[in-house]
Amino acid sequence: MRRSRAPGRSRSAFAAVALLAPALLVPALVAAAPGGSGETVSLTGDGPGQRLDVTLTQVVDPAAPARSSTPAPDGVDRLVAVRFRLENTGTAAYEDSPAASAHLLDATGQRFTGLNLPTAAGPPFPDTLTLRPGGAAEGFVTFRLPKDAGPAAVQFALNGGFADDVGQWSLP
Repeated sequence: MRRSRAPGRSRSAFAAVALLAPALLVPALVAAAPGGSGETVSLTGDGPGQRLDVTLTQVVDPAAPARSSTPAPDGVDRLVAVRFRLENTGTAAYEDSPAASAHLLDATGQRFTGLNLPTAAGPPFPDTLTLRPGGAAEGFVTFRLPKDAGPAAVQFALNGGFADDVGQWSLP
């Protein structure tokens, strides 16, 4: 099921939010989905024809490490796994690292970059994901953060996280 940005929300309104929130140092917020998940944000990349619909579908906190390949958190850290659905709605192939494109912000504004760590929550995206126009994929991006950190938001941007359009989902 494809969802779109909430009615009445515009890019300029979210850009203003970004300017008022210096702890969230991002080029421009495209959308902020209250409640955490289920909202689809349409993002553009830096190249011609790069467009992706990104949906945050699940947050697993804490996420148990996968049995065989992921080292267990050391008691000071914990894993948080975020499941995304990516759909290429552009005219160019999407070839990027979803983990590098995703960031988790805690309540103090500290930013954590996504990792390709498998967890018991489900399989991660591959290191490099290629989607032809019309193609879609789902997978998890894992974050390692301090045990006492309170996740506040998740961000996603194309081009390894460096594109001007940045989608943001607030976490409850």
